Amino acid sequence: MAELKDLFYMGIGTAILAKEKIEAETKELLEKGKLTKDQQKEFMDKAAARGREEEKALNDKLKDVVREVINEMGLATKEDIEELKKLIKDK
Repeated sequence: MAELKDLFYMGIGTAILAKEKIEAETKELLEKGKLTKDQQKEFMDKAAARGREEEKALNDKLKDVVREVINEMGLATKEDIEELKKLIKDK
């Protein structure tokens, strides 16, 4: 489980570094007159949207991996526990 946590933090760190690098590069292009303010905003908006899509995909993949680990370990899920509570209550 520690490996998943490390992977998660590494992903966050990489995303932050990429965002900072993109912002610096677009700012430099803006200052050199190779990019307009509107183009910079549009680029940053597209990059942010893509980042959100990637974050969702990563979260979905992480959830699948965690479910698989839980299943392989034979651990009870929240749904399993709720079902058992219901069975006990109904008896």
